[in-house]
Amino acid sequence: MVRPFETKVSTPTSTPYEAQKSFSSVLKQSIENLNKTQLQSDAMTEKLARGENVDLHQVMIASQKASITLQATMEVRNKVVEAYQEMMRMQV
Repeated sequence: MVRPFETKVSTPTSTPYEAQKSFSSVLKQSIENLNKTQLQSDAMTEKLARGENVDLHQVMIASQKASITLQATMEVRNKVVEAYQEMMRMQV
């Protein structure tokens, strides 16, 4: 005997206010991480420029991490702006 596939209606586990706070905290944490990687890269580059004892490959790795993090952040920002613009074009 074949039984119909049961569908469960999921209820939201959080309110819109809680979701907004969660999103804002994730966004804030991501920006703080971006800033941290940029500052680390800047510090290592300054040490290299001053002639301090720092490995060139470590400086390059820090620089690339900062660059990739910035590029990823910009892509996420672009997608968020694009989604917002798409929502504003929707007719109610």
